Amino acid sequence: MEHANAITIHKSQGSEYPVVIIPCVKAFYTMLKRNILYTAITRAKCKVYLVGDWNAVCQCIHTDDSGKRNTVLGQRIQGYYDAEQRQKTKEMEQLKLAV
Repeated sequence: MEHANAITIHKSQGSEYPVVIIPCVKAFYTMLKRNILYTAITRAKCKVYLVGDWNAVCQCIHTDDSGKRNTVLGQRIQGYYDAEQRQKTKEMEQLKLAV
């Protein structure tokens, strides 16, 4: 069985990986910055998993220490989150109808 090694965001700059898992928790508050989240997400070739606290993700999006960047990363993450919430609501409604 192949074993994957964990790599920090800083060490991964300039590299790509098939899957990136990003822990977003308030305990790492010094790392909750938009430029770090952007770097982590852009390392992924296929899939990105944001794991942790939604408020920590929001803090990442709204904490900008590196100056102005012209990206829509925050809007895209919010859009994916909203779509997932709508899907969950739809599934719950279907379950209610089935019962």
